[in-house]
Amino acid sequence: MVKEYEAKTEKEAIELAASDLGLERDQFDVEILETQKSSLFKKGFVKIRIHTLESTSDAVNDEERDSVHFASARNNSVVADPLPADEFEKKLLEFVNTVIEKMGYDIKTEVMFREEHKIGIKLDSENSSILIGRKGKNLDALQLLANVYAGRLGREDIRVILDTENYRIRREESLVRLAYACADKVRSSRSSVLLEPMNPFERRLIHTTLNDVADVETKSEGDGLYKQVRVIYKGVRR
Repeated sequence: MVKEYEAKTEKEAIELAASDLGLERDQFDVEILETQKSSLFKKGFVKIRIHTLESTSDAVNDEERDSVHFASARNNSVVADPLPADEFEKKLLEFVNTVIEKMGYDIKTEVMFREEHKIGIKLDSENSSILIGRKGKNLDALQLLANVYAGRLGREDIRVILDTENYRIRREESLVRLAYACADKVRSSRSSVLLEPMNPFERRLIHTTLNDVADVETKSEGDGLYKQVRVIYKGVRR
């Protein structure tokens, strides 16, 4: 299920979605579509899109499954035994190994973390930079295949997260720096900046980082999984 909600703040929009859908917060993912600060003539708002677990059961038809909140998983999970805990994990790791080996690269996989609806898999390879690809697109593609396979094993409720060389953490830190740099740029130019296409998690990170910056606002533009975020100068609100 995919639905959109609008409220004065991100927190209020998420609470509205949870109440409307009758779900707990960890049962859906949030994508921020647009934020607008309050002004003398306009009321501020945050518009979000909700992706529930049901909306990701068919990863072939719904690529938004790749929008996995890695930071949340990293912060909330416990240290995991790196070895497979059951037959599902064993088959999942074997599948990832097989795909990468058929690509022509040596690989070792192990479990990074486990949660009720998430499992993280670490890829250890001398060819990590190739597995990551430009802006992480190869890693995202491998992750999508792993999620499709998990679904075929009857575990549509599990989100599979792949990482190597701590790429996702480093990418997150890089995007936060990019967001603030763009805010400075549009403040100086009194205009807007359109960022490169990003997946839903990366876009949300930009939106959230700049949500409390008084003189800029952000909105997503485009269609498909990889939309672009526009950072817009709005001036100081009095």
